[in-house]
Amino acid sequence: MSTTFALDNTISEPQLLGNSASMAALRSLLRRVAGTDSTVLVQGESGTGKELVARLLHAWSSRAERPFVAVNCGAIPGELMESELFGHERGAFTGAQAARKGRFEMAGRGTLFLDEIAEMSPPLQVKLLRVLQERCFERVGGSETLPAAARIVAATHRDLEQLIELGRFREDLYYRLHVVPIRIPPLRERGEDILLLAEQALRGLEASGLGHVRLGAGVPQALLDYHWPGNVRELHNLMERLVILHGGGTVQLQDLPPKMQGAQTLPPRQPLQQDAGDAEADDGLRDLMGLVSEPGDPVLPAQGIDLRAYLERIERSLIEQALLATDHVIAHAAARLGLRRTTLVEKIRKYNLREPADTAGH
Repeated sequence: MSTTFALDNTISEPQLLGNSASMAALRSLLRRVAGTDSTVLVQGESGTGKELVARLLHAWSSRAERPFVAVNCGAIPGELMESELFGHERGAFTGAQAARKGRFEMAGRGTLFLDEIAEMSPPLQVKLLRVLQERCFERVGGSETLPAAARIVAATHRDLEQLIELGRFREDLYYRLHVVPIRIPPLRERGEDILLLAEQALRGLEASGLGHVRLGAGVPQALLDYHWPGNVRELHNLMERLVILHGGGTVQLQDLPPKMQGAQTLPPRQPLQQDAGDAEADDGLRDLMGLVSEPGDPVLPAQGIDLRAYLERIERSLIEQALLATDHVIAHAAARLGLRRTTLVEKIRKYNLREPADTAGH
């Protein structure tokens, strides 16, 4: 599942963190919309928290005691998507050895969250439109008509109106989904919320036993000045990286990635007592974690290196970057890495990065 806005789990009701005017307006809108059964289209950049908004709409609605079912339309192969949504009967296709419920049936009278709706194939868009119009469906290979009683919340980070002009998304489906549009503000528009979320992330990491860091002079302002293309997900990833690399200490401005340092003056670092091999090892780790903009060729430290662990760190980092750049759409990330989709799924499981949405219900 995508990393999103933080949830305050110390109270019975989840909350969106943030004191900015945009977050106050978003919470107010969600409260009003949650009391209806209207279809909702959640739009926002990657990493802004679209699934959390969907879950809050469910939690604050009269359907809260019923199921919340999520499906990532971009993570499931097109040929399996119809069965995933509507279920299938035994023998409906090769390998269908038993009848299976789909996500509509699982959701019942709860909430069905269709994430990455823009990735849905045109043929399936037609079938989804019919279900939204008639409020009923049939399993693949079946003839029994079943009710589609779930509330639909769809989400995307793409411009659907532009996709309509390109012929990649149905205009009639767009208007069926666009009953109540909800825009999630990007992190760069949330002002001091950035520091609030950073502190919340650090507290959560400390509570999990990963460690604790303090933010030194200039760091809070650098966080406020950065444009955060990866939004809250990027912020959480950075906090975790800083805790891993600087646990128990103070994060200085030069410890941030260069793109976050801007034109601010870097305070001098205290020299560390280390030999040349240690310095080279530190430089190699800094390159690996993206803390220099133009790393040179790898240098073998004088004391040697655990090559397997080093290569695994590189592989994990590149996979994380590909997933972030593609909003965790497995097929797109695999293409960026030149891997088969199934190979990438296995590597994601190997490094425990996230459970792929098509095998874990997102």
